[in-house]
Amino acid sequence: MLVARLLFFAAVTRLASASIQPSTFTYYNSPTATLAQPQPVISDPVTHEIYPFALTNPNTIPINDTADPHPLPPVASSSRLFDNALAQLKSIASSPIFGADTCGRCQAILGVAKFVSLATPANGPSFFIQFCNTFKLASNCSVMYGQFSGIGSVLTQVVANADAGGYDGQALCQNFFSMCPAPPTVALNLTGWFAKPKPSPLPAPKQRSGKRLNVLHLSDIHLDPRFATGAEANCTSGTCCRANNHNIQSPNKILSPAPRYGAYLCDTPLALALSALEAVPALTGTKDTGFAWTVYTGDLVSHDPDNQLSRSVVQRSILLDTLVADCQKTIVYDIFKRLLGSGPVYAALGNHDSYNQAQDAPHSLGGALAQQFSWNYDHVSGLWQHENWIPESAVELASAHYAAYMVKRVDGLRIITLNTDMSRTSRANYFNYINMTNPDTSGMLRFLTDELQDAEDAGDRVIWIIGHKPTNLCIVDRFSPHVIASHTHEDQINIFYGNNATVMSADTAQAVSWIGPSVTPLTNLNSGFRVYEVDSATFEIVDAHTWRADVNSFPGLDPQTAFGPTYAYEYNTRETYGSTISGWGANDPLNATWWHRVTEAMEANSSLVTTFNTFQGKGSVLTPPCVGDCITAKICYMRSGSVSIATKNCQAGFGSVQ
Repeated sequence: MLVARLLFFAAVTRLASASIQPSTFTYYNSPTATLAQPQPVISDPVTHEIYPFALTNPNTIPINDTADPHPLPPVASSSRLFDNALAQLKSIASSPIFGADTCGRCQAILGVAKFVSLATPANGPSFFIQFCNTFKLASNCSVMYGQFSGIGSVLTQVVANADAGGYDGQALCQNFFSMCPAPPTVALNLTGWFAKPKPSPLPAPKQRSGKRLNVLHLSDIHLDPRFATGAEANCTSGTCCRANNHNIQSPNKILSPAPRYGAYLCDTPLALALSALEAVPALTGTKDTGFAWTVYTGDLVSHDPDNQLSRSVVQRSILLDTLVADCQKTIVYDIFKRLLGSGPVYAALGNHDSYNQAQDAPHSLGGALAQQFSWNYDHVSGLWQHENWIPESAVELASAHYAAYMVKRVDGLRIITLNTDMSRTSRANYFNYINMTNPDTSGMLRFLTDELQDAEDAGDRVIWIIGHKPTNLCIVDRFSPHVIASHTHEDQINIFYGNNATVMSADTAQAVSWIGPSVTPLTNLNSGFRVYEVDSATFEIVDAHTWRADVNSFPGLDPQTAFGPTYAYEYNTRETYGSTISGWGANDPLNATWWHRVTEAMEANSSLVTTFNTFQGKGSVLTPPCVGDCITAKICYMRSGSVSIATKNCQAGFGSVQ
């Protein structure tokens, strides 16, 4: 058997050897070479194609075939992309692979949404409506995420530019959809941020003059031109005192008719706004002199849902497109001018002073998207200039920096206003969720830092910072001390400490934020305003006086027209909290050190916290009492100059009285 196999192999070998002769083919190389395999030229009998030597050349083996006959799919139409995106949405929503991981599910959907937003942006709002319906995120998804009725267009822009699968996406899913835990706070790296180190020692402070200026602090008027007297004042949701908003327990019969001057669940009717502003000069003794200046910390516009706000042509003579909201701004600024006297008003934009509300896009978006809110900045800065409140230089700054500006007064005080919608503390601004690992996507903190550095270089250490929400603690730390004014609708104080508040003491207290009471009663608050006594040389606040109107009494005013709401004197800050502060003279300022000592007095005497809590709601009958854990928490919130510090240190649930 073995012999037979050997003979067969030899025969085959002879056959093979005999069949490959030089005359059989033409070759790309020498067929008789001993150091290489023969490379015959092959012609395809069907296609008559001669295959090139490159296909079999052992010295030039290709890495890939660049003439692959397998086609790619055709470019999908917008409708096909959208249909496939909806199919992916359904698949991700029902996929068992995510299990209980709602965060992973949400970010996977945002990944699909990003491609929709980039490839077929016109379908972006519709995709988010379906996302909302699928996960039952709201009861009115088509309104909330519609292109014209809600936030759909804004969300499409944001997701197109955000890191949907990373930090941005997790933050969006946490804050707006409640499907993720909050991402960890990104460490703030200030290396190279400041042009110069903080001077040490600080220049000697100016000497106090002993002469006092009167400065008015107004906030949150929230004028509601659609307020309907007699409408439901106890509606089920949203802003009440509107003809279209009812109590679902009694849709056909009004349970609580809206008083002419307002109610606790309603924004400010014009009657209340006029009464408040008419009361200011009479009660403060400034009818003939006016104020040195007025601070307005934002929110002129009512709490309308987005679908009830719109842009319209209201100044046809100059063809300026603007908002229903701008009508309100124009009215209120004109009332300020007429009733408050000749002193300038330094105003900041609030989160409701835009459309869509709380939305402002950073310039870093580029192109038309970066300029989509410029109409608002140009309009309000034009109004401020029209009232002769700010100079041309400040108007130019406001137009370029989201309505933020700096004014150096002739008396030496610098006032800087900020659009705090651009701050990370403004969680309602969707545009803040783009590139969240950058702490200053908008450039607003850069603007503030540069203005503070310019002031320091010029030897101007006295600066008032005005914004709707608290500003960045680290910047305040570097350039302290300052007076800071902001809002919450409530009467509050926040203390800023050095070194990111690692040590909270009278020695480390650097600045204080005065949070002014609102004119609007919304929600469950009385209406109020405040006047500061300010030293004319140092511009430090030496005393403060607060007035308030009892909203609970407003129904009794309806049957008559002889008089309106009474704004009663509520309290004097120094007298109320300063009786236990030893070593503090009558002309010493109510600065951060003083306020820290007030909190120490509160720790020793909780009745001071009870008093603070009452004034926080401006004496409203609906303000809840502060007892037990609230006492400690209230002091903690006073010592928290930033949201992050309050979140880290303070027991939740006691920051607000609303």
